[in-house]
Amino acid sequence: MKNSVYNTTFDSVSQLCDVARGLFDAFPQDRFFAFFGSMGVGKTTLIKEMCASLGSTDNVCSPTFAIINQYSTADGDPIYHFDFYRLKNLDEAYDIGYEEYFYSGDYCFTEWTEKIEPLLPERYVRVEITETNGVRTLSAQLITDK
Repeated sequence: MKNSVYNTTFDSVSQLCDVARGLFDAFPQDRFFAFFGSMGVGKTTLIKEMCASLGSTDNVCSPTFAIINQYSTADGDPIYHFDFYRLKNLDEAYDIGYEEYFYSGDYCFTEWTEKIEPLLPERYVRVEITETNGVRTLSAQLITDK
């Protein structure tokens, strides 16, 4: 079921602050954002801006090799950033104890989410980013029943 949506386009990194704020404004109660999009479309860059919007001063980078990075909000609450690109199967997500993070109530941002889609919580924000001729289109929707 799709309850809320947020759609926008952008063509510059300088617009990402507004995009991040738009996502938080559209989904103020939500903490789980699942990102979908091809390599190089800007998932990590947007997540970096979302962390900054939450007051994080941590160095936000893709956790491609670590699978998960932890940052802190301005209030010291954890932010979890996942990159599932290297996962070969769902067992590897079980091995890192994904449930502890996904159901923590803290912010979770996932990249390459298609690799672990069956494990997503019942409520999450699905964020899809596509790029055509340098213009990115972002479509986000609240999913509340898989």
